Amino acid sequence: MRTVFRESLIAEAGRADFVFLTGDLGFMALEPLRDALGPRFINAGVAEQNMVGVAAGLAKAGMRPWAYSIAPFIYARPFEQIRNDVCMHDLPVVLVGNGGGYGYGVMGGTHHAIGDYGALLTLPNLKVFIPAFSDDVQPIVAHLFTETHPAYLRLGLSERPAKFNVPAYAPWRRLLQGDGPCLLVAGPLVGPILGAALDLEPSVRPNIWVLSELPFPDPPPEFLTDVNRCDSLMVVEEHVAAGSVGSSLALYFLAREKSPRRFVHRTALGYVSGRYGSQQFHRRECGLDAESVLTELQRRY
Repeated sequence: MRTVFRESLIAEAGRADFVFLTGDLGFMALEPLRDALGPRFINAGVAEQNMVGVAAGLAKAGMRPWAYSIAPFIYARPFEQIRNDVCMHDLPVVLVGNGGGYGYGVMGGTHHAIGDYGALLTLPNLKVFIPAFSDDVQPIVAHLFTETHPAYLRLGLSERPAKFNVPAYAPWRRLLQGDGPCLLVAGPLVGPILGAALDLEPSVRPNIWVLSELPFPDPPPEFLTDVNRCDSLMVVEEHVAAGSVGSSLALYFLAREKSPRRFVHRTALGYVSGRYGSQQFHRRECGLDAESVLTELQRRY
C-alpha cells in the first residue's frame, strides 16, 4: 500500500497548501515524494511529539499537513499532542501509520499497533480510515484532502486475491456473497480470508463484508439483511477487543434490540506464546488467519 500511497500524494504535490512531515522514516520509499514537494517535505527527525505539534501549527495557519511514521510511533508516542494540539482544536491534520496491527512482525511489541484506532477514537473529532486493498488508497487520499477534521490513515499490506476485482471504494462493501453466515472484517486482514473463501461451495460460502472507516457510518441495509437472514455475525480484526469494531457493532445492535443470535468476535490477543514472529505467525496465534476463521465459521454455523 505504501507505494500507491506515495504515488497518490505525488499526484497532489501541486497543491500549495500540502506539507508532508516524516519522523525520519520512509528511506528507499518516499524519496520521489520528497523530490516532488521540495521544501514542503519536512524530515522532523525522531521527534514525533514535536512533529505533530508542528503539523497542528501548520494546519492552524491554513496548510494541509500529513504526518507519517510507523503506526505505533505516530499514534502512541505523540498521543498527548494529538489530543491537545490537533483534536481539541479540530484541525485537519492527517496522521499516517504504516504497518498497522502486527505489520512489523519480528520487531516486536514496541513496533506493533494492535490498539491504535481504539485509542485514537477516544479523542474528539478524529476519523479513522483503514484501506483493505491498495486499490482503496487513492480514493481515500483524495477524500482526505477535503476532510475538515483530524484523520488517522492506517496502512498495511495489500493481500488482494489474484484475479479478484475490488469493488469501488466505500466505507462498507460486500466482497463475496454466498448462502453461509455473515462475516465482517476490518481492513486488509480480509484479503487472505477472502482468497480462501472464494474456493468454497456457495452453500457454505460466507457473505464477506469489509469495513474501512471509523467511527462507522450506519451499516447499509444489505449488510443488515445478510445478518438477519442467518441470524449470525462474525467480526474479525487485527486489533484488541477494547475500542474495536466488534465492540462498537455489538453496542449498535444492543441499542436497537436487534442483536443476532450468534455473535463471534475474533481479535488480536497480544502475545499468546510470549514469542514474537511474523505478522502471519501472530495472526495464527490469535486465530485471525484464514483457516482458523473459516473453520470457526463452519463449526458454529
